[in-house]
Amino acid sequence: MNSSRPYLIRALYEWIVDNDCTPHLLVSSEHAGVQVPAGFSSDGQIVLNVSPSAVRHMHMDNEAVSFEGRFGGVPHSLYVPTAAVLAIYARENGQGMVFDLEAPQEAEQVEDGDGDDQDPPDGEPPRPSGRPSLKVVK
Repeated sequence: MNSSRPYLIRALYEWIVDNDCTPHLLVSSEHAGVQVPAGFSSDGQIVLNVSPSAVRHMHMDNEAVSFEGRFGGVPHSLYVPTAAVLAIYARENGQGMVFDLEAPQEAEQVEDGDGDDQDPPDGEPPRPSGRPSLKVVK
């Protein structure tokens, strides 16, 4: 199943903009594939103002968020894989969502697509691998 992160990022971005607030992304600048201006990150993270008035050519899809922005008056093209987005929130009130850092997708594809799935012996039902990930919430 696809990650829900890119869908949530797009939905929250639209919600923040519709409420006349300023959307900001908290990004792990050390994540593979992240292209942000050098010298503007702190502790491996960078906060990006992604309001429609602050950026040009904004594009959000399931793989990444990309746009052009100015840093110190100098234009830069930025590319942020959705897995590197740690949070999206409104500057004015802090409302938004925080995400866990995701592992790169290449590792997941190797695990899922190895093709060595063996059928269980005759008469035995397939066994689930690992522990269930659902929890009872009261």
